[in-house]
This record gives sequence, structure tokens and C-alpha cells, in this order.
Amino acid sequence: MKTLIEYIAKSLVDDPEAVQVREMRRGNNVNLVLKVAKDDMGRVIGKNGRVANAIRILLRVAAARAGQRVTLDVEEPR
Repeated sequence: MKTLIEYIAKSLVDDPEAVQVREMRRGNNVNLVLKVAKDDMGRVIGKNGRVANAIRILLRVAAARAGQRVTLDVEEPR
């Protein structure tokens, strides 16, 4: 799941080197935290959060096939 999010995020942003994904597991639950450069936040979130929601849907489908529950959080850059 982590590699899927990294691939999608790096394809969307201008600075793919700044993309970081952290993965935290608890049983069948996986929480992924995506961090991108400040200038790329708009590209990842999209208008009204549409891009972020589309990424979450793709992630949910991939996770269901693997028998897991996955959530995605986009972390605010500092």
C-alpha cells in the first residue's frame, strides 16, 4: 500500500524527492501518512479534496483485495 501511495504522489507533484509516506500497522488496520512539499499540497489535495478522495478510494480498493483496512492522512508541511 505504501508503494502505491508513493507512486501516485510522485506522479502528481513537482518535487517527487520531497514525497514521504509513513506506515503504521495495528493488526489488519494500516494508517498511511503522506507528506509532500508545501508548494505541492494543492496538487495532492485538489479542488474540494477531490484528488485526495480519489487516492483514498484507490487505496481502499487495493486494501480490500489484501484483506486490510487502510486510512490515508495528508500531513501539513511545516
